[in-house]
Amino acid sequence: MATEFIDRVTLHIAGGDGGNGCVSIRREKFKPLGGPDGANGGDGGTVVLEVDSQTTTLLPYHRSPHRRAAHGGIGKGDLRHGADGGELVLPVPEGTVVKTKTGEVLADLVGHGTRYIAAAGGRGGLGNAALASRKRKAPGFALLGIPGEERSLVLEIKSVADIALVGFPSAGKSSLIAAMSAARPKIAEYPFTTLVPNLGVVEAGGTRFTVADVPGLIPGAAEGRGLGLEFLRHVERCAGLVHVIDLATWEPERDPVNDLRAIEAELSDYAVDIAHGGDLLPLDERPTLVALNKIDVTDGREMADMVRPDLEAAGYRVFEISAVSHEGLRELSFAMAGLVEAERARREADPEVPERVVLRPRAVDDKGFRVVVEHADDEPVYRILGDKPERWILQTDFANDEAVGYLSDRLDRLGIEPELFRAGAVPGSTVVVGAGDGVVFDWDPTMVGGAELLGGRGSDARFEDRTRATRRERKEAFHDRMDAKAATRAEFEAERVAENVAREREARAEQAARSAQARDEDGGEDGRS
Repeated sequence: MATEFIDRVTLHIAGGDGGNGCVSIRREKFKPLGGPDGANGGDGGTVVLEVDSQTTTLLPYHRSPHRRAAHGGIGKGDLRHGADGGELVLPVPEGTVVKTKTGEVLADLVGHGTRYIAAAGGRGGLGNAALASRKRKAPGFALLGIPGEERSLVLEIKSVADIALVGFPSAGKSSLIAAMSAARPKIAEYPFTTLVPNLGVVEAGGTRFTVADVPGLIPGAAEGRGLGLEFLRHVERCAGLVHVIDLATWEPERDPVNDLRAIEAELSDYAVDIAHGGDLLPLDERPTLVALNKIDVTDGREMADMVRPDLEAAGYRVFEISAVSHEGLRELSFAMAGLVEAERARREADPEVPERVVLRPRAVDDKGFRVVVEHADDEPVYRILGDKPERWILQTDFANDEAVGYLSDRLDRLGIEPELFRAGAVPGSTVVVGAGDGVVFDWDPTMVGGAELLGGRGSDARFEDRTRATRRERKEAFHDRMDAKAATRAEFEAERVAENVAREREARAEQAARSAQARDEDGGEDGRS
């Protein structure tokens, strides 16, 4: 059964998440102070790309492009640490190039067993046994595991061959490689029979080398026409090129010289984006041979005699061959071997530059973080960026006050508060830790640090609302109370005065009424008499 050939895929990978640490206190008979025994979580698994000589295609990753390593196990009580996720090894063919989506080359995997760490696993969280200290003897919290790294990578196969056969479709490249090696590619009487590169091993004069048959090129292949753009990458590593020229083409507008010029133009337009050892030449500068194929057909030899002088005058080494009758193949194979031997000798003669180990010690003034001032809704936002603060945020369980207090202590020891003061932050300013959305909180610089202020397990007294008033606040409160008392006394006095005035008015009215009644009685008696 034929195997589908896939030489370019986009692989979405993720390392395993680290396991959470455990919060546990040892409980055992006759040991009232057993202490914490929560274990650490396991590290997440790592995704590794490894060259496997038995792998020839990226088809498994084309059908299943999402791969994730195993997560780390959670920690448990009795100091039982979580299991590590282990490595997820993804076999890739030799000559695989690892790139980002933007085209940046990350790794060029050549040689059996070559490995590349594609996605690192997350670190496991510490249990409360590892967090215990002289002042924090029984922590009521543990650190969370860090999520694994997630990446999207582009994998491309670039064949590892010494000689590449290039030319127009139906030029006889597949017939040539079948005649010179044990390879058996598909051969038919129509263009673009070869849809995938074919490799064959050739031996000439004691030199053993590999020949690659690249699918046919047409004008515009470097810009994506035909199949050329998809497979020109397979000739990047070759030591030399062989132009296979068709002497029996039925297309009236084509001739051997123009065919050669068209293919050379496509090769010159193609940019080599990797450097095997840093010494790869552009395709149009590689050592080149010209093979005039199909001299066995009618008028084939006459055509070869006509174009050979022009090609030799242009500096090409020309060979007249026939893939059917095998005429001229021996001379061509020895010429190929000569190119391969010259390239191998050149590489051996070049002094091997040892890998330079670059040591970059941390600068004296490197604090491990930086504060960036941003603006949102006309208000300053202070963003804290750095490996340690961002990692600590991921490890913190914000549902546990003691864990938040431990984070506050770590940030304080790192020196973030003085940097925020220098950046212009004031109490209540918005502070974001990490890139993007991050973790947002209102900065309170009055919070003091220290495990000696902790309360019960899982709590932190610093988060309780028991603040002590300042002298100014107490003075203002006293004056407010005095003013309130004076206002109350004034109100009571006004009410008392008003009541007295009302009583006096009632008394005068009552007296006036009695006087009027007495006058009326006296006037009546005088009339009767």
